[in-house]
Amino acid sequence: MEPASTRSDFSLAGAGSVLIGTTSAVIVVAAAIGWAAGSLAWGFLAGAIVGIPVGIAMTIKRYGNA
Repeated sequence: MEPASTRSDFSLAGAGSVLIGTTSAVIVVAAAIGWAAGSLAWGFLAGAIVGIPVGIAMTIKRYGNA
C-alpha cells in the first residue's frame, strides 16, 4: 500500500472539465460583451481566441504538478 501523501490527484475527467468549463465561460462572457457592442459573432470569435489559452492556463494551474 502506498502512503496517501504520494498519491496523485490527477483526473482526466477533472482536467477536461476545467478546460472546457473555463473556455466556455470566457466565450459566453465575450459573446455577451460582443452582443452588447453590436456584434455577437465578433464577441464569440474574440472569446474563442482568448478562451482557449485561458482554459489551458487554468488546467495547468490546477493539475500542473500532478
